[in-house]
Amino acid sequence: MLTCKKHLFSLSDEVTYLNCATMSPFLRSVERIGIENLKRKSNPQNIKSQDFFTDRQLLKERFTQLIHAPHPDCVSIIPSVSYGIGTVIKNIRFKRGDEIIVLEDQFPSNVYGWKGLEKTDGVKIISVKAPPLTPGRGSIWNQRLLDAINERTKVVAIPQVHWSDGTLFDLQAVRKKTLRMEAYLIIDGTQSIGALPFSTSEIQPDALICGGYKWLMGAYGLGMAYYGERFYEGTPLEDNWINHQGSEDFTNLARYNPEFKPKANRYDMGESSNFIHVPMLAEAIGQIMDWTTDGIQQYCKEITYEAIQTLKNHGYYIEVPEYRGHHLFGIYTLGRKPMETIKQSLTEGNIQVSYRGEAIRISPHLYNTREDLEKLVNCFI
Repeated sequence: MLTCKKHLFSLSDEVTYLNCATMSPFLRSVERIGIENLKRKSNPQNIKSQDFFTDRQLLKERFTQLIHAPHPDCVSIIPSVSYGIGTVIKNIRFKRGDEIIVLEDQFPSNVYGWKGLEKTDGVKIISVKAPPLTPGRGSIWNQRLLDAINERTKVVAIPQVHWSDGTLFDLQAVRKKTLRMEAYLIIDGTQSIGALPFSTSEIQPDALICGGYKWLMGAYGLGMAYYGERFYEGTPLEDNWINHQGSEDFTNLARYNPEFKPKANRYDMGESSNFIHVPMLAEAIGQIMDWTTDGIQQYCKEITYEAIQTLKNHGYYIEVPEYRGHHLFGIYTLGRKPMETIKQSLTEGNIQVSYRGEAIRISPHLYNTREDLEKLVNCFI
């Protein structure tokens, strides 16, 4: 089992940071690479033409390994989730009456683009409501999702875990039904990829979109995406020089080649060679693969187990382990203690968490300990 890795971070000892779902801290190694490459730009004569491609390729290779994708050509470098979702929307043909399934209160970057189609294409957004906070909630919510998929379903656009409280969704069951209905499965993996096991070969999503600054532990402003076969011949959001074939040959860039690079390479954002953020994210993913996502889940399970049991014994609602991530879970007060009182206690104790809807969202990582969770519990009881 993994041990605490706080020494690999620059986190303050004065703060108990249980908020990776908002933004991860940098590893010291990632910070060092960022600083080195920031200084590198001060002497750009040291940046060669091949450098526009080497770190990009390394990042793609590591992300491919992390999500068990078939080839680096299947992944692309994006600036944000909304960019990745926009790419998907541009390459699906909709007709009036098509249904797009989302979850109640899911993150807006995976909602706004779909809702725009209500006016332009006459589609209908189906939001699968969360059940009441009673035993079996996660199971019921999963069943409601499956029941919502029918012959009118064009797209199911959901996360692997809900960003508010970590509710886990059975993507394999969803994929099985979407295949029967010939519907697209588009996954927002921002709150799970890097901390929760995921395999594109098993789930076979049509697209997986990830912000890079949370569980992938990279910089804000860079993300990764996987696109399946249904998008291999699509049209990117932008025509930039690097997503066209032959871009490696700088001497012939003005001999314009209208052909895009194969598969998901065509969806790379402009300036995807970012000499600072790209090597940082590659380093971070390399460390995650060394730890393994199974190892991260097991560590988070071990350090949170007693705290969660104590909170549940005091009447707070937390989803059962089978239907939530161990790295991300929500605490619902159910009126046991005023929310403002809890917030004040957390603030006074320098404990960093998030508040999403009615949930107090807790998101630990390998830099946390059982003692951190004990401090958290003391603010509730």
